Amino acid sequence: MIRDARRVVDLHNASTKRGKPLDGEISQRFAVYFDASCPMCRSEIAFYQKRKGADAIDWVDVSQPENAPSEISCADAMARFHVRKTSGELVNGGVAFAHLWKQLPSFRWIGLLFDTSATRWMINGAYNLFLPLRPHVQALFRTEAPSQNKG
Repeated sequence: MIRDARRVVDLHNASTKRGKPLDGEISQRFAVYFDASCPMCRSEIAFYQKRKGADAIDWVDVSQPENAPSEISCADAMARFHVRKTSGELVNGGVAFAHLWKQLPSFRWIGLLFDTSATRWMINGAYNLFLPLRPHVQALFRTEAPSQNKG
């Protein structure tokens, strides 16, 4: 599936440039695993997809169970933010954001800042503090259909 001229990978139907390596295969592309069923997640990913460098990233919708990385369950993939580095390593949490930011030229500096031994604990800690608040923040991104009854 393709949205807004940005590459969103449907691994079930993709035949090349997969976001998830097959057994014994190392992906040469950076992959972001995101929950497209989450309005907040879609909004945030859409923001990143518009940035320079985003076309070199595979954007993988893990709300489709067959798209979850093979190492984890679909539920785990949807519960935390994950990226697959070009080395094939799957990373999650705040550090996964640092790795994403390093792929995007306008955010590279912040990615480098938060991908050091001295700062990884901060970004992971902030991410872990955010997780319990996520359902409440997501509610702000849900839009209700306008009322059809104007009388």
